[in-house]
Amino acid sequence: MKGARQTRIVATLGPATETEETIGGLMDAGANLFRLNMSHARHDWVRRVVEQIRVAAAARDYVPGIVMDLQGPSIRTGEIPASVMLVKGDRFDFTIDPKLKGERLVSVNYPDFLNDIEEGAIIQVDNGLIRMRVLRITSTVAECEVEIGGEMGSRRHINLPGTKIKLPALTDKDKADVALGLETKVDYIALSFVREASDVAQLREFIAGDAHPPKVIAKVEDQYAIKNIDAIIEEADAIMVARGDLGVECPFEELPILQRKIVRSCQLVGKPVIVATHMLESMVGEPIPTRAEVTDVANAVFEQVDAIMLSSETSVGQFPAMCVEAMDRIARRMEREDGARFHEEAELSDERQKLAKVAVQMADDMEAQALVVFTVEGKMVPEAAWMRPREARIMALCPSARVAGQMTLYRGVVPVVVEAVHSELPGEEVEAALETLKEKALLKSGDIVVVISSHLAVAEIADSVQMHRVG
Repeated sequence: MKGARQTRIVATLGPATETEETIGGLMDAGANLFRLNMSHARHDWVRRVVEQIRVAAAARDYVPGIVMDLQGPSIRTGEIPASVMLVKGDRFDFTIDPKLKGERLVSVNYPDFLNDIEEGAIIQVDNGLIRMRVLRITSTVAECEVEIGGEMGSRRHINLPGTKIKLPALTDKDKADVALGLETKVDYIALSFVREASDVAQLREFIAGDAHPPKVIAKVEDQYAIKNIDAIIEEADAIMVARGDLGVECPFEELPILQRKIVRSCQLVGKPVIVATHMLESMVGEPIPTRAEVTDVANAVFEQVDAIMLSSETSVGQFPAMCVEAMDRIARRMEREDGARFHEEAELSDERQKLAKVAVQMADDMEAQALVVFTVEGKMVPEAAWMRPREARIMALCPSARVAGQMTLYRGVVPVVVEAVHSELPGEEVEAALETLKEKALLKSGDIVVVISSHLAVAEIADSVQMHRVG
């Protein structure tokens, strides 16, 4: 709920943060959106937690966003009787037949596993903690040699760097979870392991029948997504740089370069972008971040991403609110610097984008406290956020919580539900809205604000940019 910070903070909920009290504490610390990780969440838990979010928000007159993060197509090992300690040079086999048994043999849950991989392929287990190379492939088994050892257990996540797998973009579990997301009216659905733009289009088609469908976040997690990144950015509503799997799929020294490339590409076309995974990982068990983590968060803020995300830090960690507070402190300090300002390289293509640029420039030049945008469907808000005001917060006045919730991801945006938002706003309604913002303590007397609104001019609706001083 803290104001005057441009970068949004996404907090993942879990066993450590599933009550109204703890969720409210995250809001008070500065969380703007809440992520529900469907790799672990049950449907009854989701319904209960969504209600807790909304109760805590209503008590604070606050509008948070809710992100449902789908599990996506995942390759995992099956069950083994007991964990096996592997060392370099050991032999270990994978099979698609769960009936086959062996001390150094485990099944996988993907029927085409042996068809997709080739001899010489790399198999990584547990986010790269264990690495093997395929020596030989038979009709039922992939025989491998261990290159990096570790403890092999049941139900471990498998990555196949450089291997194109044929798993569907939306699994049956994902479809059931999406239906739940529509039922509970989440604001965003994050699609895992996106490989090409058609994956995003498939999800968009699946939710198209909803009266107010959630926005779609494409999670970039493998090499094929990198190859198709421009098309994915164009198709999605937002992008998440999911550095966990991406850091396993690609050489780790390339990860900072990929992050910056994706962030820059998003800002060139005005798409929101989230940087996620391991941002404050040490704070799962410690009350302060490492210096390297502070720098990592600061770098993302310097790149002027829309949002930074906490995962296990807030879902199962010992200090969830302190993690949000740490991110808040780092972001506020870094935002006092100039930042990368990749958006300044963008080529604006329509009048709305150019109008937003004029409004933001006016707000910067006048050192305005706020840029107020009246929006019925949230169309002008993304353009204003894209232009990255230096100081002014973007106050998006929305007619409903449904529209307001979908504005929460954009950098610098404070969504406010004002029932009397119309497409035509004469001057007195602007003044009334500014008075409402003053009553909510979002503005104070004497503040300079720049207002983007629409009004009736010569029998047509015209957009306008105005300067006001709060009275």
